[in-house]
Amino acid sequence: MNIFYEESGAFKVGTVVTKNDASLQVDTQHGKRAKIKAANVMIEFTSPLADFLPAAEALAADIDVDFLWEVCGEDEFDFDSIGAEYFGHKPNAIEGAAILLTIFGAPMYFYKKGKGRFKAAPEESLKAALAGIEKKKREQEQIDAWVADMVAGTLPDAIKNQLMMLLHRPDKQTLEFKAFDAACQKKALSPLKLAAQLGGIPSVPDYLLAGFLMEHFPKGRGFGQLPAPTPENDLPTADVAAFSIDDAATTEIDDALSVTDLPNGNKRVGIHIAAPTLGIAVGSEIERVVFQRLSTVYFPGDKITMLPDELVQAFTLQEGLDCPALSLYVEVTPEFEPVSYENRIEKVRIAANLRHDQLEQVFNEQTLAEPGFGPDYPFKNELVWLWQFAVAREKFRGKYDPTRPVQSDYNFAIEDGKVLITTRKRGAPMDKLVSELMILANSEWGRMLAEAGIPALYRAQTMGKVRMTTKAEPHVGLGVAQYAWSTSPLRRAADFVNQRQLTAMIRGEKPQFEQGDAMLFAVLRDFDAAYSAYLGFQDKLEYFWCLRWFTQEGVSEITANFIKEDLLRLNGLPMRVRVPGLPTLASGDTVRLGVVRIDELELTIEFRFLGVEGHQDLAQESEDEVGAGGTVEVEVSAEGALAG
Repeated sequence: MNIFYEESGAFKVGTVVTKNDASLQVDTQHGKRAKIKAANVMIEFTSPLADFLPAAEALAADIDVDFLWEVCGEDEFDFDSIGAEYFGHKPNAIEGAAILLTIFGAPMYFYKKGKGRFKAAPEESLKAALAGIEKKKREQEQIDAWVADMVAGTLPDAIKNQLMMLLHRPDKQTLEFKAFDAACQKKALSPLKLAAQLGGIPSVPDYLLAGFLMEHFPKGRGFGQLPAPTPENDLPTADVAAFSIDDAATTEIDDALSVTDLPNGNKRVGIHIAAPTLGIAVGSEIERVVFQRLSTVYFPGDKITMLPDELVQAFTLQEGLDCPALSLYVEVTPEFEPVSYENRIEKVRIAANLRHDQLEQVFNEQTLAEPGFGPDYPFKNELVWLWQFAVAREKFRGKYDPTRPVQSDYNFAIEDGKVLITTRKRGAPMDKLVSELMILANSEWGRMLAEAGIPALYRAQTMGKVRMTTKAEPHVGLGVAQYAWSTSPLRRAADFVNQRQLTAMIRGEKPQFEQGDAMLFAVLRDFDAAYSAYLGFQDKLEYFWCLRWFTQEGVSEITANFIKEDLLRLNGLPMRVRVPGLPTLASGDTVRLGVVRIDELELTIEFRFLGVEGHQDLAQESEDEVGAGGTVEVEVSAEGALAG
């Protein structure tokens, strides 16, 4: 005796060897011995085993499924009875098997209810299922068409419109992803390489920016409609003429300085900080924007501001205007010793916005070494005295070291798709002047907040690691007892929050954030993560433009200084690279490298070692001082870290 049985959702045939109530031993059509449950046996037959299943499948192929569904009615049925209805007579073994094969092969039409028993699907359910099948068929046809286009070298419009999403944040359920993924497999290319091959990435910076915006600005970089700020107008006006020092492209002018002679022979230094918190209400829509964006994002050729331009213009320390400001006045002796501090909330007359490119021509190390400190220029006396005060402050912090090797800062300018990378010596007089006074303000304001029992957002450094905290803790790298970012409220949420706390302290009001406030911890966490991500993006774009510089300038060889192991620092660029197979070298040795391959899309560059040029006595850089893209960052220049 032979049997037709179900196993794991498929129908098979076999010859019975032994049989009991619960199971059977059978020899399958492929000659294997198998144990079959009796409940799985559907039909017994005596015709030749090898011919049965092909005959049943051939007959099933001719059965009209729609007609079979129509004759089933609404009640449950067994396959024998429906076979009799369909064939007009009691079905034989092959006909019964054909009916079973047809019913099992059409689960949309028939629901299984028990052994050999079924129920026809309701008409509405069947229509919906068939429509779904038809939809999937059309979708697959569309996918196949898109794949064919991409394999042939054409990027379909539908894929092109979704390309950045497919590369950065793909939704694997979309037809576009399925087609793009299938084309990648057929072409044996990564998604990025296929996109480039099809002309979908004409600009690598735009591609990188698109990914960054999707991750951090999913609603776009615009601000939409925001209410106008309402600056306080009844503030007293300071009797000073303040000036700022910034790069020529800076629009968010946060800080300005003033120097006033006092009758007792001392000088009063004014550190004046833009005060957007005086015009942005707690819980307002604009404040929510601050806590969403958390910082201005700087990168070569562009920036994404934390605040909209019209609000920046309302509070930036613009030349010729009386601007709302939070001022720290420091009385300083002729020996450059601070003897008292005073806080004021006021309007400050901004007499000038001094710019680096012009100021550095007359205020630099060379002119300061000349008799009379060089030629005359606006605010010369104030600048020279402030520089002397800054040197004294650097010595006070224990960070003054004239023998320390001079390092460079790098500026990137993009003009008509070309990159211009320029260097400036770190620690130039105007840089040191601004940096030291900002460190003084951030340190002293942090101290005042701590003594008042008002929490703030601090930068702390112990054991070599810089971290954010809500408690006043030492910053070893800066040599200060505490350091609360407070001098850039137009472009950093941490400074904005600290200014709110300082304003409350000065006015004797309840601070927005009190000890243990969960919202303050949330702002700290979000700001720290966003600030790191924004710096990482800046590093990535700068790294790309460094790669572009090699091609643009036709550079095939370059020198580098050995740091350790296989790590080298390129000369003239903010890049550190690893070159395997270096000979034994000493720290600071200069080597020649040849460019082997550059892949701007993958952000990679390969070098080969050409030889050693000599030894330079350069201090080895710490790993902790270098960002992801190779730009050296130190805390002392943190006020300008994002701005480059």
